[in-house]
Amino acid sequence: MEVGNHTSVTQFIILGLTEDPTLSVIFFVIFLGIYVVTLMGNISIIVLISSNPPLHTPMYLFLCHLAFVDVWLSSSVTPVTLMGFLRKGISLPVAGCMAQLWSVVTFGSTECFLLAAMAYDRYVICSPLLYSSHMSPRICRHLVGMSYLGGCVNAGTFTGCLLSLSFCGPNQVGHFFCDFSPLLKLSCSDISIIEIIPSVSSGSIIVVTMVVISLSYIWILITIVKIRSAEGRHKAFSTCTSHLTAVTLFYGTVTFIYVMPKSSYSPAQNRVTSVFSTVVIPMLNPLIYSLRNRDVKEAMRKAAVRIYS
Repeated sequence: MEVGNHTSVTQFIILGLTEDPTLSVIFFVIFLGIYVVTLMGNISIIVLISSNPPLHTPMYLFLCHLAFVDVWLSSSVTPVTLMGFLRKGISLPVAGCMAQLWSVVTFGSTECFLLAAMAYDRYVICSPLLYSSHMSPRICRHLVGMSYLGGCVNAGTFTGCLLSLSFCGPNQVGHFFCDFSPLLKLSCSDISIIEIIPSVSSGSIIVVTMVVISLSYIWILITIVKIRSAEGRHKAFSTCTSHLTAVTLFYGTVTFIYVMPKSSYSPAQNRVTSVFSTVVIPMLNPLIYSLRNRDVKEAMRKAAVRIYS
């Protein structure tokens, strides 16, 4: 089978995180537990927001989509990783491998845009008189739609670059999913230009969204400083802590993986940061937003009362 008449390789073999049988069992239990918590946490956030009219605001609309994205980001990687712990070497057809990469990049990039949209929402809320016009339902829908579109375009850059290469030799991927860099190493084509294009694409998204987030929080801090009471400043800043925590975790790992020069870190470091960005962060986000958000905690309390009363 050939993809775009460029390859004689019909499948890739995912080597996984470890070949040690004991570690495989331990990792299987840990990753399965993380995946279950991820699904339960994010689906609970989606159901909670959808079923509570008081949470039908722009911020919680973005949070709902962030939870949806986290479910699919984790589901793009974790099931294959779990199978890799049960047996050595998971075979994926070339099309399946490209689909997995497309899915990971799409939802990872979409998360960047959604975090930027959430920061913009926090910025606009500093001007209450303008909030209803600047964050109308139509604008919110456009921001969400553009987030998904931007993710798809970035993913198309990654998969398009790989599909333009020839794979005619080894097919063992030294990773736990079909990531761009490990696949690039298997190509027998000239990759001098191809390896730069996705870094530029992802780097541009990270820079643009980080500029939006940074400018939003600069304005938010200026507004908070103008508040006279310490209690008021603390209350205003506490509404941003969950988002700031999520931004720090996500952008730190994504920048390390896709922007830093590949020669500056080892494949082992790449695997660790990839685990964090695709498996751990989707589990942490609902915990961050539920444990540190008063509105979500109150909605959870009321839901629990309805269930058990």
